Amino acid sequence: MENRICKLLNIQYPVIQAGMIWCSGWELASAVSNAGGLGILGAGSMYPEVLDQQILKCKSATNKPFGVNLPMLYPDIEKHIETIIKHHIPVVITSAGNPKIWTKKLQEHGCKVIHVVSSVKFALKAQEAGVDAIVAEGFEAGGHNGRDETTTLCLIPNVAKHISIPLIAAGGVGTGKTMLAAMNLGADGVQIGSRFVTSFESSAHQSFKEAIIKANEGDTLLTLKELTPVRLLKNPFFEKIEHAYQNEATSKELEEILGRGRAKKGMFEGDMVEGELEIGQISSLIQEIKPAKDIISEIITEFHQAINEQQSYKFQF
Repeated sequence: MENRICKLLNIQYPVIQAGMIWCSGWELASAVSNAGGLGILGAGSMYPEVLDQQILKCKSATNKPFGVNLPMLYPDIEKHIETIIKHHIPVVITSAGNPKIWTKKLQEHGCKVIHVVSSVKFALKAQEAGVDAIVAEGFEAGGHNGRDETTTLCLIPNVAKHISIPLIAAGGVGTGKTMLAAMNLGADGVQIGSRFVTSFESSAHQSFKEAIIKANEGDTLLTLKELTPVRLLKNPFFEKIEHAYQNEATSKELEEILGRGRAKKGMFEGDMVEGELEIGQISSLIQEIKPAKDIISEIITEFHQAINEQQSYKFQF
């Protein structure tokens, strides 16, 4: 059976690299695309001129399709749209906003548009807006997340039941077995973020990568739901937020503590004390920093092994 995501995106494997801010530059995107997946540039942390240069570098490093992740709330989004159209980017993954605003314009210029959602309600709205595919992201995911805290195990089959367009699962996916599990639940492919943060090619700071591979179960938590829900690796800044909650801080006080540039400070600049460290629950399974090519190879090998194991199971009831 032909895979709908591979056909739609013209890729070998139905593995999409998440467009994570401060971690997803041209080195990672081109490496993932060259390895058979779909590499993504994280435009949310790029000025328009930076995105332009990143696209040029990515084009010089791969002749395979790659895409751009575009948060709809980006303040200079019109310039990013112009850059995407100018460079004939084949895939755009939109998030954090209304997909209806830009979907038609992007599609008129040859872009496939995929929108990220965290609920059936927003999946239906995205489908109605005419997007080509949907990423349904569960509560386990790193970074900004849905307020309802719906897990991937519940979200994917529910979304799959209600939509007809291709579905990509995200949140807690980072191994071949979790990829197969997501596809058993109704997904056509997977989006993987945290696992690629710890690749050699990721633009994340080395200190952040090392903190991830040392993470244990329970070392991340969803917080700041009054502002924008975000899953963070626990560190002194996280403890400062928790202390504020214990003192019944208002949303305004939480916003003041958060300030500006926390994610860049932690993930890109390597401040493990005062930085915001966005990463998923699957970080506790990540043991090693390795090339993106090896990560994909490992995931696909384990995926096929898991299929063989699944087919050999004999259940008795």
